[in-house]
Amino acid sequence: MTWLIVLAVSFLAYANGANDNFKGVASLYGSGILSYRRALAWGTFCTGAGSVAALFLAHLLLVKFSGKGLVPEAVAGSPDFLLAVSLGAGGTVLLATKTGFPISTTHALTGAMLGSGGMAVGSQLNLGFLGRSFLLPLLISPLLAVLLGSSLYLLFRWCRLSWGITKEWCICVGTERQLVPIPQPSSVLALQIEQPVLSACVAKQGDCEERYAGTVWGVNCQRLMDACHIVSAGLVSFARGLNDTPKIAALLLVLPLAAVWQGVFLVGAGMAIGGLISARRVAETMSHRITGMNHGQGFSANLGTSLLVLLASLGGMPVSTTHVSVGALCGIGLVNRQADLSVIRNIVLSWVVTLPCAAALGATVFWLLA
Repeated sequence: MTWLIVLAVSFLAYANGANDNFKGVASLYGSGILSYRRALAWGTFCTGAGSVAALFLAHLLLVKFSGKGLVPEAVAGSPDFLLAVSLGAGGTVLLATKTGFPISTTHALTGAMLGSGGMAVGSQLNLGFLGRSFLLPLLISPLLAVLLGSSLYLLFRWCRLSWGITKEWCICVGTERQLVPIPQPSSVLALQIEQPVLSACVAKQGDCEERYAGTVWGVNCQRLMDACHIVSAGLVSFARGLNDTPKIAALLLVLPLAAVWQGVFLVGAGMAIGGLISARRVAETMSHRITGMNHGQGFSANLGTSLLVLLASLGGMPVSTTHVSVGALCGIGLVNRQADLSVIRNIVLSWVVTLPCAAALGATVFWLLA
């Protein structure tokens, strides 16, 4: 049974990496600073660093996600409960990943613990603890992210205008193919041919790359922004590793063979593998479908996300990096009126479905095992 639990937790870590590993670097890919592969490599490295840091900085989350307090300690340490939570949460996250929706592993874990715990102890389930420790932070954090992301973007835009930093226009020159009629009425197939002609247009982002002109403290503005953007994306991935790793590793701490560092290493490795193999669909949703981004907007979203998640992790608050990052992107999209509300609506709907889906799956697995 011990090795079944290890495999189930590894499955959950894999699903988490597939759905979450790219979220921190989505703005790098979406704004064109890095390719998909380079962004994924940077995100995976920084997430791994966050996983290691969790050994020293995130003990409160390890305790909170052990299930103790929500259900009696004897139930929280039972193999049936641990397997049901791992498989219920992992199955929910993997299903969302296959459909390209960026859901919250924290949300799925909470739902799976609720379903499994309810099936195990019924009315003894501590719903007050659930609301205070899990649901309240999950509900408030995306709203704070919307406010923080939009506020940071407006602040940095004001600074850019105050310092006289402008956006460059560009002239795009190239060839395009046009259809030219040929006076040969006897041949239907020869009525038109393609002929390359020179064309030019003046455009901004969408037709050609939008860049920042000027210098700040003697440094080229665009290079400075690119560097800050890459660092901020790394901070988001680091914060995600710090926040998510202990939540999953907590399921291994009751095993006799699992020291804390062994559980953290196993979860970190599973998250990295899941991201490297299965992150593509969620990457496209996060990078290109929520809102259009330039470099400054991506930097603002990342900075807001990393600040909120880092503070929550240090305080033992189980916020969702997914909720926070999507909230920050939505805040910026609403300010610049580029948010795709239909995509945002579908993502929010997937969040609403996550908890009951994970609860039902966790309860079903527990019932089958028991």
